[in-house]
Amino acid sequence: MEKDILILAIESSCDETAAAVVKNGRTVLSNVISSQIALHTLYGGEAKVTLEDIDAIGVTYGPGLVGALLVGVAEAKAISYAAKKPLVGVHHIEGHVSANFIEHPDLEPPFLCLIVSGGHTHLVIVKDYGKYEIIGRTHDDAAGEAFDKVARAIGLGYPGGPKVDKLAKEGKKDAIAFPRANIADAPYDFSFSGVKSAVLNHLNYCEMKKEEINKADIAASFQEAVVDALVTKTLAAAKAYKLEKVALAGGVASNSALREAMGRACEKKELKLYYPSPILCTDNAAMIGAAAYYEYLNGTRHGLDLNAIPNLKIGQR
Repeated sequence: MEKDILILAIESSCDETAAAVVKNGRTVLSNVISSQIALHTLYGGEAKVTLEDIDAIGVTYGPGLVGALLVGVAEAKAISYAAKKPLVGVHHIEGHVSANFIEHPDLEPPFLCLIVSGGHTHLVIVKDYGKYEIIGRTHDDAAGEAFDKVARAIGLGYPGGPKVDKLAKEGKKDAIAFPRANIADAPYDFSFSGVKSAVLNHLNYCEMKKEEINKADIAASFQEAVVDALVTKTLAAAKAYKLEKVALAGGVASNSALREAMGRACEKKELKLYYPSPILCTDNAAMIGAAAYYEYLNGTRHGLDLNAIPNLKIGQR
């Protein structure tokens, strides 16, 4: 019987600081998240393993806020040096993709993954563990960024995604015809600045005409426009590349309208859909541990000169 591989993972790319112990890339033994939004624990208690039991230290080294990244990288390097354990740097967004491996033991590459967060909107073919091909990306605002800006515009505050999602349930998604952008010669690329501007223009028009602003209808119609674009392009890419499995990843992957619409579309096309629980869609160290496990198996090792890379690209090593 092969020995279990235990990864101690650290994530600190932005708002959250998290640590986790992950076994064989799929089983979370402990995952503790300290957030500026809330303090919560996914799996309570400790991992019941010692540092001596750990096989490698995984850490997010990009992309993200450089100051936040440096905190995690410095700690991981210190632990790696003191414990004489290999150091494995992990791409934050590749970690989000790997969150699916934790909850779906049957999920294996190849598959298509829609990555939707505050800073990223990508369509990626996961060719193998740690091997990615980007086939679509946003030209301006990421989906999560558009949610935050619209939420602020209609007075919902931060974080915008969950608040828009909640309010949209009270509104009519076809109340306002907000646009869906298509990019010439780039069928799988996204653009959300137009729909964001359309919401702002609608608000300005209502104010000028002294018309009542129905925030629930605006939230529902805006969300419908974003979700429609995400689902339509994802399904088109799955068909074009003959991929039968689709996964969601990133903070916006917890959006209920996106999950429901993608679920219906995938069922209609007989595609298998995967997505993590909402808590694993947010930044956490468990997903970093899962990604680090496969990087470790692929032979990835970093030295103590590992540095934070705020604009690290997917697939960059």
